[in-house]
Amino acid sequence: MEIQLTAKQLKITPAISDYVHQKIEKAQKYFDHIVWGQVFLHIEKRAHNAEVVIHAPGQTFRALATAADLYSAVDLASDKIDAQLKKFKERLKDRHKPHVAGEMEAGEAGFSAPGPIKTAIVKQAVFPMTPEQAAAEMEAQGQNFRLFQDQDSRQIHVIYRCSDESYKIVQPVKKSGR
Repeated sequence: MEIQLTAKQLKITPAISDYVHQKIEKAQKYFDHIVWGQVFLHIEKRAHNAEVVIHAPGQTFRALATAADLYSAVDLASDKIDAQLKKFKERLKDRHKPHVAGEMEAGEAGFSAPGPIKTAIVKQAVFPMTPEQAAAEMEAQGQNFRLFQDQDSRQIHVIYRCSDESYKIVQPVKKSGR
């Protein structure tokens, strides 16, 4: 990464230059697509100011820090830039995570519970069978429910085991009225 160092009302010594380069190049560990950086150092009365601008593709980060001495100002500005880069990288990671289908807030389901409800998608092949065959297959696979197509009605049903070890079947019905 190329770093351009500019100073106003002070002389850039090799020690200051090395320190600034060391601090700014630390930003590479958070975001490796940095094109170049600019550092502006200037003194106003007793305040030492450091402004760091980092250019990345499609994004520019800027931090301004003021301290009693120049090295502290560079440290503060570098920490601010690092925080911005870290936050931006986390935002990029979150954006590229696969979205879990079926995750919904509890308020959407018609009841209130603390926090979101986490669901998982279970894919099952649907075959025509009797409820007894579906129950036997559910037990053989160690599942708590089974999706099947009823042999007689050709409708999709769900069979599940209750806590009292009995079985119940969910049958779809059309909503009447409208």
